[in-house]
Amino acid sequence: MKRSVWLWALLAAVVALIAILLFIGWKPGTSGYAAEGKAANPAAQKSDTDTNIIAPPPVILDTALFDSKLKWIVNGDSSGRWPVKAPYPKAGAILPFKRVLAFYGNLYSKKMGILGELPEKEMLEKLQAEVKTWQAADTTMEVVPALHYIAVTAQGSAGADGKYRLRMPFKEIDKILAMATKINAPVFLDVQVGLSTLQAEIPLLEKYLKMPHVHLGIDPEFSMKTGKKPGSVIGTFDAADVNYVSDYLAKLVNDNNLPPKILVVHRFTQAMVTNSKQIKLKPEVQIVMDMDGWGAQARKLNTYKQFIYKEPVQFTGFKLFYKNDFREANSRIMTPQEVLRLKPQPIYIQYQ
Repeated sequence: MKRSVWLWALLAAVVALIAILLFIGWKPGTSGYAAEGKAANPAAQKSDTDTNIIAPPPVILDTALFDSKLKWIVNGDSSGRWPVKAPYPKAGAILPFKRVLAFYGNLYSKKMGILGELPEKEMLEKLQAEVKTWQAADTTMEVVPALHYIAVTAQGSAGADGKYRLRMPFKEIDKILAMATKINAPVFLDVQVGLSTLQAEIPLLEKYLKMPHVHLGIDPEFSMKTGKKPGSVIGTFDAADVNYVSDYLAKLVNDNNLPPKILVVHRFTQAMVTNSKQIKLKPEVQIVMDMDGWGAQARKLNTYKQFIYKEPVQFTGFKLFYKNDFREANSRIMTPQEVLRLKPQPIYIQYQ
């Protein structure tokens, strides 16, 4: 009888001890006590998939920083046009957190831009030197290098299908991606449709556009809706064309869990982009209207004012020509300081 009582007393003591330990945070199978709901040994935590790898925290858009950067590039404009009212982008957006500085061209031609004019090593060194110059001109905004490659080029000859455009082989695009990797740069694939359409050309680049660091440019100058030969007249895109591309990119972003895509639309005349007020903005795509004109400083500034500033879409870009900006009497290439006086400041800079 005494032995039975002793056993019951021992069992009750054990139960009481376990209750006390559970109350202060001890968990079976751990080597210590939990503090504020976290295991004492962080390495022992499990992810939602019950593996030993701790899932990284989700990327969250810093809206306060976004707003401050947006205010910075508006550059004191008081017209009410800027900044454009738009939904916040998905997390991982490049703009307006960074200013993109791109070299433009095609590897098959030394006349289409600096990207194809110089040997790779020299070109990348020159690009990085320009980045440093722009960074010094505005230390508030991080400047990142980019390669803007013409993946579909307008042609003076009709070609076998009569579309007046030439699609670059994938091996050429792969060369650009390899170059970009060396300097950790995003890539833009530019499309000049000729007598073709965006609906026919853009899907062919999908495997590249699914890559998180590959973005897109479309060039209305060579969209020949009237059926005339590229170069004979200046072409055009409508807001419906821009919206098609934007919708296409947005679907890729959502389906593949990508950061937002940048869509560059070149422009230097009124008719190059019609119904611009109807261009729709969305969190998955950041639209840059790029002032694409060449010549003397006064001409370039007027083009920016008339067709970029007065018709706000979302972000702005500015193109500088190493050769064409010198073609007129007393003309020269503008300095970063001069470009940065613009309202709003271009967030995308392109050198051809």
